[in-house]
Amino acid sequence: MAEDNKPLLIKRYASRRLYNTETSDYVTLEDIAGFIREGREVQIVDLKSGDDLTRQYLLQIIAEHESRGENVLPVNILTDLVRTYTNQAGSVVPQFLQTYFDMFRDGQSKMMESMSKANPMATMPAFEAMQAQQEAFMKAMTGGMQQPWTSSGPAPEGGAEPAEEGGENLDAIKQQLAELQDKLSKMGK
Repeated sequence: MAEDNKPLLIKRYASRRLYNTETSDYVTLEDIAGFIREGREVQIVDLKSGDDLTRQYLLQIIAEHESRGENVLPVNILTDLVRTYTNQAGSVVPQFLQTYFDMFRDGQSKMMESMSKANPMATMPAFEAMQAQQEAFMKAMTGGMQQPWTSSGPAPEGGAEPAEEGGENLDAIKQQLAELQDKLSKMGK
């Protein structure tokens, strides 16, 4: 197989058949979806014009999965996406989605890495890191506006949760985690 960092080049012939340039054979949309699931980047170009058709085919793959009942995108999200094509907020949406999915992939890989470790308490740092990333992302996207909620639930009437109370809760949680880790280490001996 060619270098994984180079996109797999698929050429579309006039007959609309899709040709894999690495393996010199024809492929289907399902084959292309499989390449993507395996982590390959794919680029689809029209053989005659050289136009990049990747976006068109990726949308077609998503539409086919959705039409078969493999619903990943809720109707309200699809409705919001349609709305973004008709208003000025649409210019922010692609960047927002890209940032969100980058964070999602990063958090997902950290979680999987932590779960593969032998220590059951090792999963906690990944969750904390992912939560911190999400909070930073939301703060950046809202321009630092006050959030009506926090990770621990609705904010009190006066605004944000008092720092002292949050600090005490965090100290109590750290203490409980330390006690649990101590018990686990004693059980292992």
